[in-house]
Amino acid sequence: MRRYSRHLLIPEVGLAGQKRLAASRALVVGAGGLGSPALQYLAAAGVGRIGIVDDDVVDETNLQRQTIFANADIGRAKALAAADRVQAINPEIAVDALATRFDEGNARTITALYDVVLDCTDRFPTRYLVNDACYLESKPDVHASIFRFEGQIGVFTRQGPCYRCLYPEPPPAGSVPTCAEGGVLGVLAGIVGAWQANEALKLLLGIGAPLVGRLLLVDALGGQSHEVRFERDTQCVLCGNEPTVFDAREMAYEEAEDPALEEVDAEQLDAALRDWTLLDVRETHERVLGSVDGAVLIPASELEARLHELDTARRYVVACRVGAKSRWAVRRMRDAGFTRVRHLRGGLLTYAARHEEFGFF
Repeated sequence: MRRYSRHLLIPEVGLAGQKRLAASRALVVGAGGLGSPALQYLAAAGVGRIGIVDDDVVDETNLQRQTIFANADIGRAKALAAADRVQAINPEIAVDALATRFDEGNARTITALYDVVLDCTDRFPTRYLVNDACYLESKPDVHASIFRFEGQIGVFTRQGPCYRCLYPEPPPAGSVPTCAEGGVLGVLAGIVGAWQANEALKLLLGIGAPLVGRLLLVDALGGQSHEVRFERDTQCVLCGNEPTVFDAREMAYEEAEDPALEEVDAEQLDAALRDWTLLDVRETHERVLGSVDGAVLIPASELEARLHELDTARRYVVACRVGAKSRWAVRRMRDAGFTRVRHLRGGLLTYAARHEEFGFF
């Protein structure tokens, strides 16, 4: 009663809600930047059983954002080190430390043991795998991702749209930089991971409005957030009207190296657009946050099917949010015979930083 007294004072939680949390089971896939705050808050909240799946070991570079670890944990299995910390935070709960890879062979078996799953991974194949396992086992999937100063959070359930409805296919290989390549503000992991824990607790308690069919976009640099709504895709291969996926599986995804590209710096873009056309390859949900007048808008996911809409005689500066998808797009355009193509270095985020009127990115 004393430990959870502040919860007991909340009408939406109270004694009945705290007992419900004590009887609940949460699985956290990935004990990294997002998993660190999520695990600590789930433990402190009194979730009765917490599973931790991670096959990685603690590295010194993790400590900038993975606050569940300390210097002494370097070299230890993340699942085991995180479990020790969770148990120290709240010895009244049970912890399952699974120092193994979450893969096609165990995904559904592990998922079935818990009431809610938090996808705290940073690999596209694993995100699809978590989504599929959760849908097939009728468990809610609390998803999040982070990069530099930006994060996104959403909840996928059996009744609402799933991750495949939002992203039918993984991005082209080499088109999305990792945190190791592009960096991430350490505190952003705390903000977004804590929000994941919040969504999980709401689901376990049966209170509030979970982010189902909604993607919350967080901009830590601008101190803003934005919500994008999306519907279930009737053509979705998992939850659509005629599904073709009946078991949890990883999506094929291989990284590719970028060749040398001709680039345009953000400060040069305005001058370049006097003679060049901007090709904006951001996805639709990214463009609601702002765009450049006169730009040609073709999402990277549709580019190969819509190359016929572009003119090989024109000159294009290709841009995306951070300069990753645009590099991939330039390669594909060159393969298709476009020779007058350049890439916007740093993406439209860098351009927006120099143009306050451009809008929120």
